[in-house]
Amino acid sequence: MTAHIKEIGFLIPGNFDNAVPSAGIEDTLEVIAQGEQLGFDSAWVRQRHLEPGIGSAAVFLAAASQRTSTIQLGSAVIQIGYESPFRLAEDLSMVDVLSGGRLNVGLSAGVPPHSHLIAHLIHDGDWRQHDLSHARIQRFRDNLRGDYLGDEETFVATPFGPQRPRLQPHAEGLVDRLWYGGGSLRSARWAGENGFNLLTGNVISGEGTDDFHLAQVNLINTWREALGGRSGRVALGRVIVPTDSAPPSRIARYEAFAASRFDRTLKPQGERRTLFPRDLVGPAEQIVEWLLDDPVLPLVSELRLELPYEFKREEYEQILSDTITRIAPALGWRAKPQPALAAE
Repeated sequence: MTAHIKEIGFLIPGNFDNAVPSAGIEDTLEVIAQGEQLGFDSAWVRQRHLEPGIGSAAVFLAAASQRTSTIQLGSAVIQIGYESPFRLAEDLSMVDVLSGGRLNVGLSAGVPPHSHLIAHLIHDGDWRQHDLSHARIQRFRDNLRGDYLGDEETFVATPFGPQRPRLQPHAEGLVDRLWYGGGSLRSARWAGENGFNLLTGNVISGEGTDDFHLAQVNLINTWREALGGRSGRVALGRVIVPTDSAPPSRIARYEAFAASRFDRTLKPQGERRTLFPRDLVGPAEQIVEWLLDDPVLPLVSELRLELPYEFKREEYEQILSDTITRIAPALGWRAKPQPALAAE
């Protein structure tokens, strides 16, 4: 197979030690900055609640935007059920402006995790009566469009004089950089019908098949068909852990990690028949062979490394370095020219 990967990114968990959260957060920011220096096209973070991780993607990515200048920054994903569609749009518009238009927003709908513990802390009244469906994401997108509120005669008083009210700041183009994290055919179809880009990774619902890769091919094809000929992007996630420059003790740790997760790849898991692929752990040459045999890779032009939760900063840095130098070029990826510095 001839690979045609044009964009390569990574998804980093953003873990920290409860005793010293600032150290882990700083490490994550530094890894993203290193990723930019290596030439990665994008860096993504998970938004997680009640865990030692990134509870607010908007706040974290605002900080990351000030440590970087060229790499795209993304959320994968923000659960819209815990968010105000208007306030989230305000926050992420600010992040996009701060980043110079580099933000990508990945979203998901439905009842989010830990709802029995925190949903009542977020929503007034009975949270089960609130709309947690895809319609909540549509409201978020509508707010990003920057339409004026009220009619042509509606103004608000400001220190700068009367202003027609709209969400501020307006981030031109952000509405075209929205992604949906789809794991089922239904969600992929909705994303395509509504013009969202598609995030798909290492978790797929087994619908009509026990084969992970076939299920993911069906997912992407369903999304493309629902797009109806419109343009859209799909980013594919894989756990990729090259061992080439790792010391022996670290290689043993990587192999133990993969072994501990292998059994889940043998059959569908749980009532939803969730499917998982194998983690790609080994020398870069072997990982390239695995990827070139992956039937999903020809369907995409963007590949995203999903960095394991359990690893440390120096391990992430080694994985990123080995991937960008030893694996990405073999998949057709080429580093983009960096902007020339303005003359003083």
